[in-house]
Amino acid sequence: MAVTLPSQLHVFVRDWLSGNNIVLRSADGHVVIDSGYVKHVPLTLALVASRQGLDGDALAWLINTHCHSDHMGGNAALKRAYGCRIALPMGEVPLVREWDQRALLLADAGQRAERFEVDEALVPGTMRRWGDLDWRLIAAPGHDMAALLFFNDAHGILISGDALWADGFGFVMPPDMDPDALPATRATLDTIASLPVRVVIPGHGEPFTDHAGALERAYRRLEAFEAQPARLARHAIKVLVTFALLDRERMTLDALTTFVDTVPLVREFNERHLYKSPDSLAAWLVDELTRAGVASLERGELAPRARG
Repeated sequence: MAVTLPSQLHVFVRDWLSGNNIVLRSADGHVVIDSGYVKHVPLTLALVASRQGLDGDALAWLINTHCHSDHMGGNAALKRAYGCRIALPMGEVPLVREWDQRALLLADAGQRAERFEVDEALVPGTMRRWGDLDWRLIAAPGHDMAALLFFNDAHGILISGDALWADGFGFVMPPDMDPDALPATRATLDTIASLPVRVVIPGHGEPFTDHAGALERAYRRLEAFEAQPARLARHAIKVLVTFALLDRERMTLDALTTFVDTVPLVREFNERHLYKSPDSLAAWLVDELTRAGVASLERGELAPRARG
């Protein structure tokens, strides 16, 4: 089924290093939701300024669904370029103001972003008007415990961030590291299931209309993680390494070994669940990522393969 959206709403579909950018145009001030990864700032600025974006107009607000590096990495650059105000989910505001590297999954997870100033908190349960459309702000904990969904009842549009993709959702902390994360993920999926959704704009991938199918796949993945928490930890390590690989583009086996031994969150996942030496963990990751088709081994270097 073809996806149709209001004319004042445009989605720039990015890759798996940068979250999608959503532009909402209105006479009251244009809004951009999510700003991609810091490495992609030049492209983000070009897309936002393009004819399908602001087309020479001002930007009033930059909004984040949640504050992971692939969604907020361009915040500082957009604020410099447009002087816009930045609004974040309420629970993210103190983390960003303190620049809590662990809670924001930055250096402790092998990721990065440029620090920026916050202007306003977005409160779950309230309404906002962006792009001449009314949006419900709905708590969406799980992948990020402070994340928000944005839902427009008139058109059945759900901006889901990383709470729901066409084939899953963003990685979730294992129960021994955050016992609330998996139950919260289930509660968020239940919330999404209760909404009269017509189209989903995910944080990664194309907008889609198969809301029921996406939920079914997400629930199946969640049930597998609930049944085997160690599987969730293995998945999380692979996600973090894949993201780093997308950023760096290539990693020698020595660099990968150093990465898994020095990045605190990866090391903690390993110490709690996999019990491997850095060398054996790196070898396991090469096997897993190449077998899954998300990376290839070329002349002794691990390189990512395109996704999405």
